[in-house]
Amino acid sequence: MSGEAATRPGTAKRPSVVRAWLLGARLKTLPVTLAPIAVGTAVAAGAGGPVQAWRTAPTLVFALGFVLGTNFLNDYSDGIRGADDHRVGPVRLVGSGQASPGQVLRFGLVLYGVATAAGLVMAVTVSWWLLALAALCALGGWFYTGGSRPYGYHSLGDVSIFVFHGVIAVCATTYIQLERVPALAVGASVPIGLLACALLTTNNLRDIPTDTEAGKITIAVRLGARRTRIYYALLVAAAFAVALSLAPGRPAVLLVAAAAPVAVRPLRLVLGGARGGDLVPALEHTCWLLLAFGALLSTGLAL
Repeated sequence: MSGEAATRPGTAKRPSVVRAWLLGARLKTLPVTLAPIAVGTAVAAGAGGPVQAWRTAPTLVFALGFVLGTNFLNDYSDGIRGADDHRVGPVRLVGSGQASPGQVLRFGLVLYGVATAAGLVMAVTVSWWLLALAALCALGGWFYTGGSRPYGYHSLGDVSIFVFHGVIAVCATTYIQLERVPALAVGASVPIGLLACALLTTNNLRDIPTDTEAGKITIAVRLGARRTRIYYALLVAAAFAVALSLAPGRPAVLLVAAAAPVAVRPLRLVLGGARGGDLVPALEHTCWLLLAFGALLSTGLAL
C-alpha cells in the first residue's frame, strides 16, 4: 500500500503502467509477511535448532509468492465486483483501468505457481504435509475476495489475517526449521497476528463508505467508524500485552516495549478521527510498527 492517493480522471495524472503494477503489488505491506517469518525463525534459533539457509530461502519464496499473488487476485476480484471503482487509497490495477482483469488474474496465478513450486521443494526436503499448507494458502487467498461468496465480504477478513499472517506464518516457519512446533511459537504468533489485523483495520476504516456501497461487509463496516477506531487501539495494546506476557520464559522479549513510540503516530491518527486519504499515513506507520515490533520480538526470542 502506498501514501499516494488514487487518482481520478480529470483530477490528477495517473501513475505510469510500471508504477501502477508496483502499487498493485502493495510492497509497503511486506512487513506483514516478513515479520512472522523472522519471529518463527527466531523461535527456532532460540530453541537451539540450527537455522538453515536452505530452509529459509524456499520459506521466503513460498510466503512472498502467495502474499503478492493474493494481492493481485484480490485486485482482480474487487475490480470486477466494482469495489475499487471509487477508491480513496492507493491505485488498484483493475479498478483504475491500468490493466485488464485477465492480465491481473494471470499474474496472480503465476505468483501462486512460484509459491507452489517452493512448497514442493519444502515438501520433498522437510515434510509432505507442507503440500497441504500450500493448498490451504492458495484457497484462503483466492476465496478472500474471489468466488461466489468471498469470506472477506462477510466479516471474516480479520480472522483470516490473524490465522494466515499470525499463527500459520510463525508456526509453519518454525516447523520448517525444527520439524516441530514448540508452544512458544504459538504464543509468539498471537501478537504478530493482532498487529496484522490492526494493519487491515486501518485499510478497512478508510474504506467504510466505499465498502458499504459495494456490499463488502468488513468488521469496520459492522462496527462503524467510532468503534472501529477503538478496535484498532485494542489490537495494538493487546499485541504489546501478549508479547510482554512471554517475558517469564524469555526475558529478552521485553525489548518489544521499545517499539511503543512507533505506535504513537498511527494511534493518534486513528483515534484523532482521521478519515479517507488522511488515514493512509496511519496504514503506513502501522506497517512500520509491525516491522519494528517483529524485529525486536525476534531479537528477544533468539537471545
